[in-house]
Amino acid sequence: MVSNLAYVNPGARLADNVKVEPFAFIDENVEIGEGTWIGPHATVLYGARIGRNCKIFPSAVISGIPQDLKFKGEDTTAEIGDGTTVREAATINRGTASKGRTIIGRDCLIMAYAHIGHDCIVGDNCILGNSTGLAGEVKVDDWAILSAGSLVHQFARIGGHVMIGGGSKVRIDVPPFIKADRDPLTYLGLNTVGLTRRGFPKERIDYIHNIYRALYQNGMNVSQALEYIEKEFAPSDDLEYIIGFIRESKRGIIRGPR
Repeated sequence: MVSNLAYVNPGARLADNVKVEPFAFIDENVEIGEGTWIGPHATVLYGARIGRNCKIFPSAVISGIPQDLKFKGEDTTAEIGDGTTVREAATINRGTASKGRTIIGRDCLIMAYAHIGHDCIVGDNCILGNSTGLAGEVKVDDWAILSAGSLVHQFARIGGHVMIGGGSKVRIDVPPFIKADRDPLTYLGLNTVGLTRRGFPKERIDYIHNIYRALYQNGMNVSQALEYIEKEFAPSDDLEYIIGFIRESKRGIIRGPR
């Protein structure tokens, strides 16, 4: 299922039922899982690890050398999970000595012209809209959606189930479960539509919403709000995730509306 007009390096490892279209290029030290489709003119470079049933569309470049002047040719990888789609002209750089790996999770959609920089970690079921850009070492948790044209600063983190509005500049961290938009990026409430679609019951959504009301709408600073939340709310995995995310943040979190 490899076109005779494609180039596949003898050092590449392709599983069964991989289809490679004309004029695709597959480098050495590449592994591609069963059932994956590599479109015409796609480029899969040294260090790529592509899972099963992925789709790599024309002109996408997987595992390009990092756009980082500190990169000295380390043996690193760019890893893409099962079922992920990478659309036209998207670029995913491999890791550097910092982490050694750029990781994209399962069942993600990376839309056309998106860029994922070196050592980024993108969770499962994420969507990166057209022309979205992640600088190096960005972390995006599961089920996050970054709408078209979003730009994310190096080292920033975006929490799970977040919805980022189109054209946003993400300079600092965005806590989980929320919507964020405007410039500067601002908390705009809970991502209730997304949570409902993913099967969150109303009681759970209300509980999370009340946590964020306490964080953003009670007039306290972040430290005071966290102390209040820990004291007043029943323990849960959601509470632990939110508090842990905020306390671990090195760049700080986005603010509420003013």
